[in-house]
Amino acid sequence: MKHLIAPSILSADFANLQRDIEMINQSEADWFHVDVMDGVFVPNISFGFPVINAAKKHAKKPFDVHLMIVDPDRYIAEFAKAGANVITVHYEACTHLHRTIQLIKSVGCKAGVALNPHTPVSLLKDILQDIDLALVMSVNPGFGGQQFIPQTLTKVRELKQMALQVNPNLLIEVDGGVGIHNIGSLIEAGANVFVAGNAVFAAPSPTQMIAELKQVNINLQHS
Repeated sequence: MKHLIAPSILSADFANLQRDIEMINQSEADWFHVDVMDGVFVPNISFGFPVINAAKKHAKKPFDVHLMIVDPDRYIAEFAKAGANVITVHYEACTHLHRTIQLIKSVGCKAGVALNPHTPVSLLKDILQDIDLALVMSVNPGFGGQQFIPQTLTKVRELKQMALQVNPNLLIEVDGGVGIHNIGSLIEAGANVFVAGNAVFAAPSPTQMIAELKQVNINLQHS
């Protein structure tokens, strides 16, 4: 499959959020990435349902909602109601991960699981066949603008090999420090969905940057 680009609205200009949403609508981007932080699981607070509801009114592309919160089960149904198409929860935040995945699917959303940089991908072994997406954090979650952690490439390769055995259609998403300088290596490693925050919104032309990220093409030795 052709890789997907998901600009993170956490990096948008919140005083001009509708303008930035329209820009993403008109660009070659595939998804909106929506980072929800509670100030407990991560040391930052982002936004909640009022902002998501307002943004969804203008968005014409799927909402990829990344929950960096404790006890996400409390809010799954409400995020689905607010317009989420994909809901990703953190492995580290879910005591009963299988139950949470089933809950996400029961409200009609694709289910994803995210891993912090220190969490080995091998821990997804017994849930991999049940999820639609695995998100590999390539920075420590909570803040934008951080440097990409190189070990991410090894984790993506390992995850891709695991997925080929039990879930070959798994979406492998990378979030944090992704840009034109490393997206090719990540595609080659097996990733196929890329969250882009500062790389897009700090560019002189965000639309052009999205197009450049989308047009990167690697001759893969494997599917």
